[in-house]
Amino acid sequence: MTKLSFGTHPFLLGFEQLERLVERTAKTAEGYPPFNIEATSENAYRITLAVAGFREEDLSITVEDRQLVIRGRQSDDIGERVFLHRGIAARAFQRSFVLADGVEVAGASMEHGLLHIDLRRSVPETVVQTIAISSRSGRK
Repeated sequence: MTKLSFGTHPFLLGFEQLERLVERTAKTAEGYPPFNIEATSENAYRITLAVAGFREEDLSITVEDRQLVIRGRQSDDIGERVFLHRGIAARAFQRSFVLADGVEVAGASMEHGLLHIDLRRSVPETVVQTIAISSRSGRK
């Protein structure tokens, strides 16, 4: 008996890329910075990242190939400061989220060390299409 994978199931036509998408998402299991994802309404979501110590100009948000990418890079401007203990590191990060078709970034804001990214899913109209059946009986 042959085992069918998710992307090759005969009733899921055109979903071959979904399996690769799940694998790509599973490989990005970094833990910094911590984040929350919440549904703010039926068709809206909010991703909140804890980015304490980062300024707005230290952060970039891009959408690349249906993937939301948040990058942060702090400048390590120690200057004349002498640390007796340094537990807060100025480290860079990159956090990625794969967006479904129809999900767009509605905006981003920052408050109290939290970066909020609002997402909106547009609901497509239901389309009913009638397909004409051609006759091949006239062929010789």
